[in-house]
Amino acid sequence: MVSETVCVNLAADAEARPVAVLVQKASQYESRVFIQSGDKKINAKSIMGMMSLGLAQDVEVTVTADGTDEQNAVDDIVAYLKNVE
Repeated sequence: MVSETVCVNLAADAEARPVAVLVQKASQYESRVFIQSGDKKINAKSIMGMMSLGLAQDVEVTVTADGTDEQNAVDDIVAYLKNVE
């Protein structure tokens, strides 16, 4: 299991698109991938779950992955969250 905490860089006027892209990225990996914010831990491959997380600018989240490609999954998602457009 690999995890990393990152501060989200998300524009204040962002809509659902960044979350949809995040779910697509997570779904590319065999590993189980989770995003945790506060006391909420959500399956990053679930669009409905991720929408309920309410990602916002400067919020700290922890990305966790468990499986054969866990390091690649965490690295890719952390890089995305740092540079969301």
